[in-house]
Amino acid sequence: MANHKSAAKRAKQTIVKTERNRFYKTRIKNVTKSVIAAIESADKEKAVEAMKTANKYVHHCVSKGILKKTTAARKVSRLQTKVNAI
Repeated sequence: MANHKSAAKRAKQTIVKTERNRFYKTRIKNVTKSVIAAIESADKEKAVEAMKTANKYVHHCVSKGILKKTTAARKVSRLQTKVNAI
């Protein structure tokens, strides 16, 4: 338990940020899984559409500070390579 007012506030802020980050990161995983599922079904059109959504959302998370720019670029690049291989 926090002994100072500022420490108590910091603890509350950490809880809120952790919950928010969990939401964004779970959404990133779900969007990525939808791209992978489209790739495995060998549906090029569905994969391209899912990839557009994934690209947009991953870079949105960069602007929110959830992911680093290079991490997002790496994730998108690996997915795009798989989509292009169809």
